[in-house]
Amino acid sequence: MRAVETPEGCVLYLRTAGPVARARAWIVDFGIRVVIYMGVGSVLPILGPAGVGLFLVFAFLLEWGYPIAFEVWRDGQTPGKRLCGLTVVHDDGTPVGASASIVRNMLRAVDFLPVGYLVAVVSMIVAGDGRRLGDVAAGTLVVHVDAAQPSTPTWADRASEAPRVPLTARERRAVVDFAARLPTLSPSRAEELARVAAPLVADTAGVDATTRLVRTANAILGVTTEG
Repeated sequence: MRAVETPEGCVLYLRTAGPVARARAWIVDFGIRVVIYMGVGSVLPILGPAGVGLFLVFAFLLEWGYPIAFEVWRDGQTPGKRLCGLTVVHDDGTPVGASASIVRNMLRAVDFLPVGYLVAVVSMIVAGDGRRLGDVAAGTLVVHVDAAQPSTPTWADRASEAPRVPLTARERRAVVDFAARLPTLSPSRAEELARVAAPLVADTAGVDATTRLVRTANAILGVTTEG
């Protein structure tokens, strides 16, 4: 467990993943890559020597690009991590970025040494928070993703307003998280944070930004005025 204090003074507790949980996710991802290798490897040899060259290039891109692409564009989760309920984040709890993902994955070559990721396992045990050397260098963590709870929100406003602009999954989650943390924020701080989401709260027509953003969270969660 790792405690992270947010700029608003809230403490978030991240459940870090250990070697066993991470190994399960790795096995799933490895199996997926093997299936892809077998599929591509059964076709490219038809092209002769050129096909062999293409396969080697493809293998390089798949081996190194597979985890980076998923971590950057799929909320820090490869298919294996998603199946096992894990995700990669920065050590302050924020979503992982491209540079950090590249660093942590490039250092897999070191973590693998001398065989079977032995260096990585030792690092995870010594670090105490499940971080291999790649995570230490990149400033990242692999954490458990808590299942979403569909329970009734704790905030009082039940009015709903559909988002004014299309939102990604990460943006929808941020809006809901803001509403959930509202009781811990002062009115002025809540209003300041709400106005960061300018496209959603602009032209409020007499409604403060905090209320507008909470109503957007209600719409995301499917809360109605009768709920």
